[in-house]
Amino acid sequence: MRTDFSPEQLADPATAVAEAVIRKCVHCGFCTATCPTYVLLGDELDSPRGRIYLIQNMLEKEAEPTPQVVRHVDRCLSCLSCMTTCPSGVNYMHLVDHARAYIERRYRRPLAERLIRNLLAAVLPYPGRFRLALALARLARPTAPLLARIGWARPLAAMLRLAPRHGSGAATRDTPRPAAPVGRVALLQGCAEPVLKPEVRAATIRLLGRLGYQAVLAPGEGCCGALVHHMGREEAARDAARRNVDAWSRQIDEAGGLDAILITASGCGTTIKDYGFLLRDDPAYADRAARVSALAKDVSEFLDTIDLPAGDGRGLTVAYHPACSLQHGQKITEAPKRLLARMGYRVKTPAEAHLCCGSAGTYNILQPELAGKLGDRKAAAIDRLDADVIATGNIGCAMQIGMRSATPIAHVVELVDWASGGPAPESLSRR
Repeated sequence: MRTDFSPEQLADPATAVAEAVIRKCVHCGFCTATCPTYVLLGDELDSPRGRIYLIQNMLEKEAEPTPQVVRHVDRCLSCLSCMTTCPSGVNYMHLVDHARAYIERRYRRPLAERLIRNLLAAVLPYPGRFRLALALARLARPTAPLLARIGWARPLAAMLRLAPRHGSGAATRDTPRPAAPVGRVALLQGCAEPVLKPEVRAATIRLLGRLGYQAVLAPGEGCCGALVHHMGREEAARDAARRNVDAWSRQIDEAGGLDAILITASGCGTTIKDYGFLLRDDPAYADRAARVSALAKDVSEFLDTIDLPAGDGRGLTVAYHPACSLQHGQKITEAPKRLLARMGYRVKTPAEAHLCCGSAGTYNILQPELAGKLGDRKAAAIDRLDADVIATGNIGCAMQIGMRSATPIAHVVELVDWASGGPAPESLSRR
């Protein structure tokens, strides 16, 4: 695609990156067939190609973002399916992230939107605040139908519906050291997953222990920054990345090194693997951030490299839902399915497995109508498989699909842990 940026504009590193991404687009339109919002709406401006045109025009003219541009950029899920489809290697992720940061700096949203987005940024990345918010949400759930009828309050209604009806226990912080460890790994503690589904961390620690790995939780580490990054809050995302790079660097340099930094929420994994890019212009962090990104691995990616003992899948059929952040963001497509099959499960994949379920971080809160349609479509495709359990590798997907399907849902690592000697996943044991 031809661009018309001035030399002065291209002197800005972020603009230069955006221009290079735009120039790679050849207008082929392959991305439209796999873009969830285009599939639903049929609007060219709600396709990656259409958004690239809008973003290019905005950046070249250094224009104030218009409500139309903001609406179409906001509707993007950042599922990155377009990047899997694109034959030209367009890094749409970096372009849309830059556009969101540009919009955040230059566009004044309506008051209700600002308040809701500020609320999400102030609560979700902090487990203590998030746990308190969920307790309040369970009390306020009866008001959801009323809020859903008020335009500006629909995101609040979506939040209430997403809140689990029952609280979860605290995530374990006990990481026993094997007698003769074969390796040492750090686990991302995260923010949403340990509040919504603490049993994922417990299963990971049990499984790694049986395999002889010492798992550690790095003091000072927190939210990966993905939630605020996808809302255009670039500096907040960089601050989160710096904090985590510091925490993991101490483990690498001072405590005997790390074989990997393991991530059980694939949405976080996509962001952490991009820390090297996010902090590329920070001389104090660029090299260390790149080192952290190189060590980051999804838990299924790591386990797929280990010679696991045979597992007892109990003859169960597993419907595997590939999270977009895993299959499109990290290009990990076969490892989770191989793991489940090696553990003795029969693995099935639903139709339209490339399409997003609509969770996408805070998307199912900020865009509840589109997210709801995508969630219903995904749950229906999975239910047609008539499986015993649904497996996925991302907490957002688990919540989005779990509220729409009667089939129990578990993290891939929970099923691997169960088949190799651990307890049944809580979602299965309840049923």
